[in-house]
Amino acid sequence: MTTVIGVDVGGTFTDLVLHDAATGEIRVAKQPTTPAAPELGVLAAVDAAVPAELLARCDHFVHGTTVGLNALLERPLSREKGGAAVGLITTAGFRDVLEIRRGDRDDPYDLFWTPPPPLVPRRLRAEVAERVAADGSVVRELDPETVRQAARLFAAEGVDAVAIVLVNSYANPAHEALAAGLLREAGFDGPISLSHEVSGEYREYERTCTTVVDAFVRHRMGPYLHNLNRELRARGFGGGLLVTRSGGGALTLSEAAARPFETILSGPVAGAVATARLSATLGLRTAVAADVGGTSFDTALIEDGRLPLLFQGEVVGLPLQSPWVDVRSVGAGGGSIAYADSGGLLRVGPRSAGADPGPVSYRRGGAEATVTDAALHLGMIPAGHISGGISLSPGKAAEALAPLAGPTGIDGTDAVAEGVIRIAAAHMAQAVRGVTVERGVDPRGTAIVAFGGAGPLFGCLLADELDVDTVVIPPNAGNFSAVGLVQADIVRSAARTLVRALDEEALPVIERLAASLFERLAGSDAPPGAGAVREVDLDLRHRGQEHTLTIPLRLGDDDVAAVGARFSGAYHRTFGHELPDPLEVVTVRATSRVVLDDEHPLVPAPPAGATPLGTTRLWSFRERAHADAPVVPREGLAGPMEGPLLVIEPTATTYVDAGFAVEAHPSGCLIITRKDGDR
Repeated sequence: MTTVIGVDVGGTFTDLVLHDAATGEIRVAKQPTTPAAPELGVLAAVDAAVPAELLARCDHFVHGTTVGLNALLERPLSREKGGAAVGLITTAGFRDVLEIRRGDRDDPYDLFWTPPPPLVPRRLRAEVAERVAADGSVVRELDPETVRQAARLFAAEGVDAVAIVLVNSYANPAHEALAAGLLREAGFDGPISLSHEVSGEYREYERTCTTVVDAFVRHRMGPYLHNLNRELRARGFGGGLLVTRSGGGALTLSEAAARPFETILSGPVAGAVATARLSATLGLRTAVAADVGGTSFDTALIEDGRLPLLFQGEVVGLPLQSPWVDVRSVGAGGGSIAYADSGGLLRVGPRSAGADPGPVSYRRGGAEATVTDAALHLGMIPAGHISGGISLSPGKAAEALAPLAGPTGIDGTDAVAEGVIRIAAAHMAQAVRGVTVERGVDPRGTAIVAFGGAGPLFGCLLADELDVDTVVIPPNAGNFSAVGLVQADIVRSAARTLVRALDEEALPVIERLAASLFERLAGSDAPPGAGAVREVDLDLRHRGQEHTLTIPLRLGDDDVAAVGARFSGAYHRTFGHELPDPLEVVTVRATSRVVLDDEHPLVPAPPAGATPLGTTRLWSFRERAHADAPVVPREGLAGPMEGPLLVIEPTATTYVDAGFAVEAHPSGCLIITRKDGDR
């Protein structure tokens, strides 16, 4: 048994969940995020909920962070602006691969679309004389003087970090290793990212971009993790600090500092992980994670309790060759700002008031109406104090919403507030369609798992938008992403491109390559005595095709026919037909997983019966009118109770509209269901 702390840093709040294995106790805390120094919000949450003696006996501190993502969003390209000047060493002739990209347009209908600027300006891209063929054979030896010339350039330009990406180095990394050594000999003492260590896959543009991103975020990620680790140790923490990966699972502190590109989507993934665990527990065949935070709405489709895992993602227009849980995000959260556009239409987001100054009703300097202000005005959030010691002001919310009535032609503040909430819900529903309809999944057959600080407010609204019958509100809904951190395993992954026909001769080669990848993944900082679960996947395609599907391989049990049948089934599900063409392997992927805690508690004891705290004036979106609705504490709800009503808990408020009923499930979840025939 282990005692674990999970802390998730969001755009508005930093959430903490602690599971004390000795007592079975669950502790939660929610503190305002501190954007300028995120570790301060993390430490404030720890100080608020975890006594020193309990912190001292915690085994693991699992952290979901947006530090790397924020660095890419802000793109500070100099040390003075808090960023890093990155230099690139590449094979002669490949200097401009970051700008040539793939030659396509992200938005083919936007006549004014321009690609994002490369993270390395052209003057900091140095070519070196060398060449390795795709089979790993050396065509031209590396010229050391060209590396020394690059070192002199970087010294003159004040480069902080260097990415070394040589052609086909995934097949033979000798020249990259030699170039790194020559760079050190020339006096460069900053971080160096080598593409064969970062990716190990073909496709020069994607591998170059991934390696550059790794070098770029390393400058900010390393000091952040160091500071957080130092402050936790000063408070008496003696366990292991883990950071979640974009592909699920967690890395140790040293691994996260060495491979920061794997943490780019560290934060949003935790909610999807928790949803997958919960879906398996409840036996939900398909579920949609609906995480509504302060700045964004994050959603993912969970099928049969499995995460939607990809092996290449994209952030701010930059491709990354890394395991990636397919979480879609839109700028629709509690802090999303409502405004009238130039045509007099009411708009919501993607701009957000964030944590500082926050919504107008927070009384912390905000001046523009937000989704939270609209929800407060409609009675969806009880007036008074919320998590983090923030006191809400309904009067301030009304003052902020009223000016939107004139420019939009909407009659009255109530109608403006309703419009803000409906528009935000429509944005969220469209994102859900992106992860369901685009994959051939009918959202009407799914269950919505609504969480995050504002998720339970939108469960019924999303159900109406998507024609869904069931909404699940998990325990500790406002901190549910942090629950996903508590449930994380230590995961390591590696991949190597191997283009060859899939035949009986290929399987022994694949097994040897997989064994070498697992040998590389056997880190020295894994938990003592922990047994690792090993998984192997293959990227396969029909000969002559460009793109692949990833298929699991059962080492020692599968033959070519079994792998081919598995691929054919996946191909038919994806494209609706099958092809007779022979198959070829493109990439071998190895994943090592160490389970930290099998218990994964969700918490609360079974409820004892609802005792309303009183009534509130609550807006019903279905009836388009106010109603005197009961306010029920979550710990006392048994049910079923019919809406409209509010269910309150320390970290979130659940809004149940007319036409829906809510009751408690033995797991501690709230289950909201549509009344028969009420659509």
